[in-house]
Amino acid sequence: MDTGFSAYAAEIQRLMTERTAGQPLAFVRTYGCQQNVADGEKIKGILGELGFGFAGSAEEADLILFNTCAVREHAEDRVFGNVGALKSLKRRKPGVIIGVCGCMTEQRPVAERLGKTFPFIDLIFGTHVLHRLPEMLHQVLANSQRVLLLGQEETTIREDIPIRRDGRSRAWVTAMYGCDNFCSYCIVPYVRGREKSRRPEEIYRECQGLVEAGYKEITLLGQNVNSYGKGLEEPVNFAELLRRLDGLPGDFRLRFMTSHPKDASQELFDVMAESRHIPHHIHLPFQSGNDRVLQEMNRRYTREKYLALIRCAREAMPDVSFTSDVIVGFPGETYEEFQDTFSLIREVEFVNLFTFIYSPRPGTRAAEMPDPISHEEKTRWFAELLKVQEEVAGKIGQRLVGSRQRVLVEDRDGKTGLLSGRTASSLTVMFPGEDGLIGEFAAVEVTEARGVSLRGRLV
Repeated sequence: MDTGFSAYAAEIQRLMTERTAGQPLAFVRTYGCQQNVADGEKIKGILGELGFGFAGSAEEADLILFNTCAVREHAEDRVFGNVGALKSLKRRKPGVIIGVCGCMTEQRPVAERLGKTFPFIDLIFGTHVLHRLPEMLHQVLANSQRVLLLGQEETTIREDIPIRRDGRSRAWVTAMYGCDNFCSYCIVPYVRGREKSRRPEEIYRECQGLVEAGYKEITLLGQNVNSYGKGLEEPVNFAELLRRLDGLPGDFRLRFMTSHPKDASQELFDVMAESRHIPHHIHLPFQSGNDRVLQEMNRRYTREKYLALIRCAREAMPDVSFTSDVIVGFPGETYEEFQDTFSLIREVEFVNLFTFIYSPRPGTRAAEMPDPISHEEKTRWFAELLKVQEEVAGKIGQRLVGSRQRVLVEDRDGKTGLLSGRTASSLTVMFPGEDGLIGEFAAVEVTEARGVSLRGRLV
């Protein structure tokens, strides 16, 4: 099917030929969450349709594009550093096109700072205009001028964007875009826009194609994936979407992230329990174990409601496992309140945690809150949190020794030379085996556990 992007291909190829010999090469570097990774695959899909090949490094490329994240300050600092490092490359190769896109650039002050600090950037665009990349690239090439294009959020979802997937066994499928939660610390609703759900038949068609192509794991994505269904003509909630996708024939896993506790339901847990393809694993961010802090975060649930969800999930699926996100040192949080996070971790026993020291995001409500605790003190809390999670992980790992796990083999570990794969609980297992297993399921007996880093042998 002609998506329309190919209409620019001949002219862009002609203009690129004036700058470089042979097929033009692009280098796309993505920062941040899985949604950004999915966007990066679409960017590469568009560029592939425009005639670009892909380089392994910025030095080799004729087009360099940084697809950015705005969730934490550290991610923005890395982008500024890496873009700045291209100044000498631009001097040596004046014809190279350099662009920055993604969530960072949806913040107009940040986009303007990028443009002012780095006058050699040719292309700056936001998350909502990704489909206009051919038009923007043509403008840069034909007019030799910088393009800055932000905002302009569309109410309709473009289903015609080609995708060049990075992996051959695992695939990301966007179920919905945006977020309506406005957690007080989070910039996502401002850079990704309001919630919009893809039509269920489009998601089904994409997943069906992936299964038929041999993909073994499909992960449904959304900033708040389990609120899926808003704006659809046909009333389909997230549990019903999962039920339909679980009906696809084939040998594959169906995962999803990221879920919000306020939208988790008994119906969701029941669908997971009855499914053939959905692992009994939930990523369910709790962020803090203290009710006052949760209220200040605008999370819209309490500690007890969160724990009640955990109990409901375990009643439906006794073998269910959980991962979560935690913010350390939210503005105004005391050490005594932070202790409630420790106790919640020990009570739930998460197999893994993604932990972050609070990072103020300009434009969010939390960025205006008093924050008297120093970064050094928060760093000590962070280290203590890691010790608590290591203690929990150690117990979980020991329980798994001797068990047989179905593992999706993903790669060969560069340090150990062992194959590496993930269990249904999303734990990594390393074991000896042949390369032919990569991209396939394998039965592995766990023989050793170092925390939740598991070693095993093929059964």
